[in-house]
Amino acid sequence: MRLLLTSAGVTNPSIRGALVDLLGKPIADSSALCIPTAQYGHPLCGPASAWRFITGQTPLPMCDLGWKSLGVLELTALPSIGEQRWAPWVREADVLLVAGGDALYLGHWMRQSGLADLLPSLQDTVWVGLSAGSMVLTPRIGDDFVEWTSPDGGDSTLGVVDFSIFPHLGLLPDNTMAAAERWAAEIAGPAYAIDDQTAIKVTDGTVEVVSEGHWKLFPS
Repeated sequence: MRLLLTSAGVTNPSIRGALVDLLGKPIADSSALCIPTAQYGHPLCGPASAWRFITGQTPLPMCDLGWKSLGVLELTALPSIGEQRWAPWVREADVLLVAGGDALYLGHWMRQSGLADLLPSLQDTVWVGLSAGSMVLTPRIGDDFVEWTSPDGGDSTLGVVDFSIFPHLGLLPDNTMAAAERWAAEIAGPAYAIDDQTAIKVTDGTVEVVSEGHWKLFPS
């Protein structure tokens, strides 16, 4: 997969340009599936925020970018319909737009649904993550971001990339650079703190920071 891991969606021209580059064609010619699942696992989210994400009625640009087509892929429904039905929907999409919310809950349902197992075969698909939708692809999220308790009780996510992400740098009272430094020390691996004007682009294992804001790399 080609990855665009954001804190708050496609918030500026630089991030939008990175998205178009990953797609290899205009957004208006690209088909998208949005995944709102993470919304249901976080105590500050729920049905209303999931609806706002899907309909593009948030200040976090994702579903409202002018896609050729847009569908909803709810991961909790997939085990009941079988992979032979839903996997073609995923393979036919140019991009997966993955909402924020709770990264551990999202990771759990990616495994339960079978989507996590499908990811390695989606070589031409672009994954655009928003906050938890980005963090779910990292090895760990850190105790600071644990809200939903996973079956194993830990903070491990899917480990598609080898670095962790501290999102919304400077936006919330607790998301200071000092807090990010403490978090990174706990993670004990490569990690990025990124603000809402920053994204991390991953193409064939090559990592590039795309930013019109502030970010910091904490090496391992």
